[in-house]
Amino acid sequence: MARKAPEGEAAAGDEDVQSSLTEKAYRTLEELIVTLELPPGSVVSEAALSQQLGIGRTPIREALQRLAREHLVTILPRRGIIVSEVNIKTQLRLLEVRRELERLMCRAAARRASAEERAEFRRIADGMQEAAAGNDDIAFMRLDRAFNLLTAQAARNDFATGAIALMQSLSRRFWYIHYKQVADMPLAARLHGAVALAIAEGDPARAAAASDALMDYIEDFTRATIAAD
Repeated sequence: MARKAPEGEAAAGDEDVQSSLTEKAYRTLEELIVTLELPPGSVVSEAALSQQLGIGRTPIREALQRLAREHLVTILPRRGIIVSEVNIKTQLRLLEVRRELERLMCRAAARRASAEERAEFRRIADGMQEAAAGNDDIAFMRLDRAFNLLTAQAARNDFATGAIALMQSLSRRFWYIHYKQVADMPLAARLHGAVALAIAEGDPARAAAASDALMDYIEDFTRATIAAD
């Protein structure tokens, strides 16, 4: 005789599916915004995005709410959703905080990462070297996102993770807007790879120093965009 599902089991399964669709919608929309497929100032709607991505409106709505918390979109009730503009002063203020958090999290990840996570950091480091050699901006952007997520996981510090999550997508989009004009993408990839390798090898001091070197580069790049403009 077939077992009857306990009350609430189906609902739990539905929640898992909904969560997975929301994450898929978020990742897709975040990449579209960061890579300027949805440029700053563009107006979007839940209905249009749902149709474009083939995902229901509820996961789209939840993904947009998360993007709004990360300041990538602005939700205007009864008027629509606007992809946020880019502001150099905001970016520089963001970097002041991000530098401290990145150092803390990289140092913690080097201490606390599991063997499986260290193997993944090494894979990311190798991928960054390949992206640098091939000047592959899309591969770099995807590896950068994977690196950020893995660092947050390996650091085992929910407070730092929550704070830095609000900054990373904004930083990645700023990079993508300006890197062809003033950045050295292969150098950026190599600097990211150096951080990932230090974490993989369990060296907190080297991970912190590599993080600072990366943030020095990012701040110099950010300031260079002012002169270029």
